Amino acid sequence: MKNSGKFRVIIVYILLLVILLWSFGVFSGSSRKGFISYSDMVSHFKEEQVTEFTVTDRNVVVLKLKDGTEAYHDLAERDIFHSDLEELISAQQASGVLTRYEYQPVYQMPQWLTVALPAIISVVLVMIIWWIMAMKQQNAQGGGQGGMSKFGQARVMTGSGISKVTFADVAGADEEKEELREIVDFLKDPSKFTELGARIPKGVLLVGPPGTGKTLLAKAVAGEAGVKFLSISGSDFVELYVGVGASRVRDLFDQAKKEAPAIVFIDEIDAVGRQRGAGLGGG
Repeated sequence: MKNSGKFRVIIVYILLLVILLWSFGVFSGSSRKGFISYSDMVSHFKEEQVTEFTVTDRNVVVLKLKDGTEAYHDLAERDIFHSDLEELISAQQASGVLTRYEYQPVYQMPQWLTVALPAIISVVLVMIIWWIMAMKQQNAQGGGQGGMSKFGQARVMTGSGISKVTFADVAGADEEKEELREIVDFLKDPSKFTELGARIPKGVLLVGPPGTGKTLLAKAVAGEAGVKFLSISGSDFVELYVGVGASRVRDLFDQAKKEAPAIVFIDEIDAVGRQRGAGLGGG
């Protein structure tokens, strides 16, 4: 599945490159086989090697030579061609050297297409770039079903079973584990607490620098209590788009209610309380 996803991204990049090359005119007629320079074309006329020629609607001169071969030249301007060779062409036609020639009307792109084409190309490029970014975001989140249909929902990590981490897997932090055992007991048997009128805390704040085991402790609580573990980063609540942060919060707690009893772990929750006007996101 991962290889097929990478293959699709490569195909999109190739298509994007082809569109860019086409829009900048890399695939011009002058790169094709059989095209000659302007001076060579003039020499063919002066040496009376040309029996027929056609100036196409795209200003390409198609020369038919005496030896049966054809040569091509991509004109920059028809006026220069006329001023340089008009008298010679008339003379060669009168003498019979030049048997036939034709000037096709200059091709003109429809005006509506001239106006709309740059906008169409821009929209297509933006959509392709947006799609690539969406695919990368989906792959970074581990893929799965839903894709962009789950945009704005919380990226909740839930295992297929209960967390296998227990307090035995947490080295040290004896005081913290002792304080958290009450939470474990409440999750295991809430009835004995509710009968006494006790209520579960609104939350437990784990404070410490990165790498001190806060996430591991939270997983251990879920593992000891035998409940599901739901995790999300506080930075996901910060709104890059209006309404997305609130949608993620609602989705998180909707899933937690379905899995109840469960542990909801919000990592880096300090990102939610970022100061107003400090720059990006938050508030």
